[in-house]
Amino acid sequence: MRLFLSSYRFGAHYDRFAALAGEPGPIAFVPNACDAWPAAWKGAITSDAAPLRRLGFRPEVVDLREYVGRTGELERTLRRFPVLWVRGGNTFVLRAQFARSGADLVLPALLGEDALAYAGYSAGACLLGPDLHGIEIADDPAEVRPACGIDVLWDGLGLVDRRIVPHVDSPGTDPDGVCTELARRFRAEGVAHWALTDDDAVVVDGDRIEVLSGS
Repeated sequence: MRLFLSSYRFGAHYDRFAALAGEPGPIAFVPNACDAWPAAWKGAITSDAAPLRRLGFRPEVVDLREYVGRTGELERTLRRFPVLWVRGGNTFVLRAQFARSGADLVLPALLGEDALAYAGYSAGACLLGPDLHGIEIADDPAEVRPACGIDVLWDGLGLVDRRIVPHVDSPGTDPDGVCTELARRFRAEGVAHWALTDDDAVVVDGDRIEVLSGS
């Protein structure tokens, strides 16, 4: 299993992303964490696709809403790509769209086969933890029903064994400091987690897990 999990895009570790992903080429791009914000959806795609293209990647949007009831087709689509890129937004909306499309079943299977590498930041990283409890102070669960038509799911995909708190000590993406406060709360309660600044990343490569700091 190959995972690159960060707070914001590549953090300070593009080299480690590149090593995990391999030579630049086609990359599947899932933007569904932004589904509750239709006015911002196209801009969210552009803001991630442009830097990927500058680095030589060829991003292709995989809209999970198009695969509801078509899990087999989603699997065939994802098998065409060596890397999957999942951007930030609302973690609960992203989790719901993974469930509706069957991506929450397809992705663990593909990662178990090492059929692709996964890169996710913010919501795209939080999704892979054991559960989403605590994230509600930053992401609104009430956006799930209007955007996805189902109830909120509180379980993560369980591909890593601890929660991820992004944007810690990162005023550019968390000006109110709610993620910093959440990390502080988890520490006080003894909740296993990774607290990531926007420069940090977690890399999983097989059995090896590394937490990369920005320094």
